[in-house]
Amino acid sequence: MTGKKPGPAAGAGLQVPRMMGRHSPAQAGKKPSAQRGGAGAAHTSVRLDRLLAREGLGSRSEVKKAVRAGKAVVNGIPERDPGRQVFPSDEVFFDGKKVGQETFVYYMLHKPAGVLTATRDRHAQTVLDLLRETGPAPVLRQGLFPVGRLDRDTEGLLLITDDGQLAHALLSPKKHVDKTYYALVTGRVTEEEIRRFSEGIRVPGEGGDEAFTAMPAKLQTDTAAAFADLLPADPGQFVPGKITEYTQTLVTIQEGRFHQVRRMFSATGKKVLYLKRLSMGPLRLDPGLAPGEYRPLTNKETELLIALAGSRSGGVLNEKESL
Repeated sequence: MTGKKPGPAAGAGLQVPRMMGRHSPAQAGKKPSAQRGGAGAAHTSVRLDRLLAREGLGSRSEVKKAVRAGKAVVNGIPERDPGRQVFPSDEVFFDGKKVGQETFVYYMLHKPAGVLTATRDRHAQTVLDLLRETGPAPVLRQGLFPVGRLDRDTEGLLLITDDGQLAHALLSPKKHVDKTYYALVTGRVTEEEIRRFSEGIRVPGEGGDEAFTAMPAKLQTDTAAAFADLLPADPGQFVPGKITEYTQTLVTIQEGRFHQVRRMFSATGKKVLYLKRLSMGPLRLDPGLAPGEYRPLTNKETELLIALAGSRSGGVLNEKESL
């Protein structure tokens, strides 16, 4: 969808009201079930001190000391042995509060612009800082990380988890997982450029990442159909005054190289003015989440992601993915 400035009538024509606010717990859905995997998973146990440390309730030495001081209760009985094996069926309380026993956890975050996709940074706010420091119940669980990266100026859907195998499967180009972005770009997108994207456009090198030929991608200029509730009501707010023409697009890719979407458009002579990730595989950004807000995935969302990942093998994450 192409627009021109100035004047509202020359804009992209989408006047979709933005839905703001945090979901209530009932809207957000339940957390995913604690166990998944092959037979016998339900019998997996973990040391009490390790469970408490994993949930961010202190270091191993701190929680051991607290358990010995009588602050842990298992199945209604005070437990002073830090090495006690705890099963998923056990009910655990620590310092008067119930402790969850999810094997893995999964959160959907609406990443805002200006926040780093990183686990920690000494000088800037990170996506994990949002989980730790905001919301009615800060997330203290250890070992969480973002699945892939969105660059500092990009907003939208980001999955936060501690499930490394699932993350590896979702990021692997071999799995052909669709990632769809809304991109507002300068100029008018042509049929020739749509064809180049679909055939695999040659992308110039940047930031230490060599030039490469992208996998076939889908470029659309009709943005109003599937994601109307996730698009900006006024795209002109992202267009500098000196820009006289712009196009709203949807871009679907199956890989995640460094600044890939921006570089793909750069190869056609266009600049991305605003970029937002809308979906990743079956996971769609919740329109009820304002930038900076998050919620646990529902059981259904988790099951869809696990089914998409299918049979998986271990591996390292693609640390250079950044759109």
